[in-house]
Amino acid sequence: MAPVLPLALPLQPRIRLAQGLWLLSWVLALAGGLTLLCSGHLLVQLLHLRTFLAPSCPFTALPQVALAAGAVALCTGLAGAGASRASLDAAQYPPWRRVLGPLLVAGTAGGGGLLVLALALALALPGSLDTGLEEGLGAAMAHYKDTEVPGHCHAKRLLDELQLRHHCCGRHGFKDWFGVQWVSSRYLDPNDQEVVDRIQSNVEGLYLTDGVPFSCCNPHSPRPCLQDRLSDPHAHPLFDPRQPNLNLWAQGCHGVLLGHLQGLASTLGSLLAVTFLLQTPVLLGLRYLQTALEGLGGVIDGAGETQGYLLPGGLRHRLRTAWLQGGAAHRPAPGEAPAEEAPPGGDPPEA
Repeated sequence: MAPVLPLALPLQPRIRLAQGLWLLSWVLALAGGLTLLCSGHLLVQLLHLRTFLAPSCPFTALPQVALAAGAVALCTGLAGAGASRASLDAAQYPPWRRVLGPLLVAGTAGGGGLLVLALALALALPGSLDTGLEEGLGAAMAHYKDTEVPGHCHAKRLLDELQLRHHCCGRHGFKDWFGVQWVSSRYLDPNDQEVVDRIQSNVEGLYLTDGVPFSCCNPHSPRPCLQDRLSDPHAHPLFDPRQPNLNLWAQGCHGVLLGHLQGLASTLGSLLAVTFLLQTPVLLGLRYLQTALEGLGGVIDGAGETQGYLLPGGLRHRLRTAWLQGGAAHRPAPGEAPAEEAPPGGDPPEA
């Protein structure tokens, strides 16, 4: 049976193939290293922002799979560079001759599978960030006041740092703080009639105000920060809550984080695509180089013309042979057929 996709490789094309593979393998190793750095950066960002992501958000799987795909691509590139360089020297190639076959199988099955999976996740998972951030930021704002509740005592500090670092306020704007109680009950005077009236006017018994935390204030504003009575147009001179102003951060944290994380995911997806496009020709070239050298006994400058190929025989024939062999293994041999039972009743005939 003729080999699959054969390619004639005389001496000079064999040498150029080995030299080109050496250069392409180093480019693949560089792309794998950049994928490692980008996926590691995204993973660190998600670890810092895990408080503001819903626990059920599957987006965290993307950097983990991409990290493994980048590591395999880096190893494939380094192994390809070493094997292609050693193939130019008959004294250095014999150790690679024994391990190149398993390395190709591992790189194709493991590396290719991880890259395809990571690319699919990079295309599919960014859409889950919208709902994950919506739920996570809502829960963080609801627990902003719980500074003494175990498990939520750091919510205030983390949310203040988030709003100051990313220049955002609330989920979609500063008015989101009007719908949650962000002042701890510990600092409310139960004898104050205004406090009592506010709590009793809310069906959930929350103390709601038209104010925002200090971290919503823009330090570049020319006037002092206005945090309270923001919905009252007469409470602050020359301040109209209906007009845009520089006093508070205008953007919500949901949009800022969504754009930031989706930008990192887009960059990572581009790196994964480039890595996949580099790894495919490297593995194909190594396979052609390996099979061509096998025909020459591992000597690249051997006399005569050799042939490289992907598979030694027709794929259809190999699969059909394996199928027939597997079916024959399950059929009982002729000598293993069960003996027929003697008919019941009757004594044996007398001689």
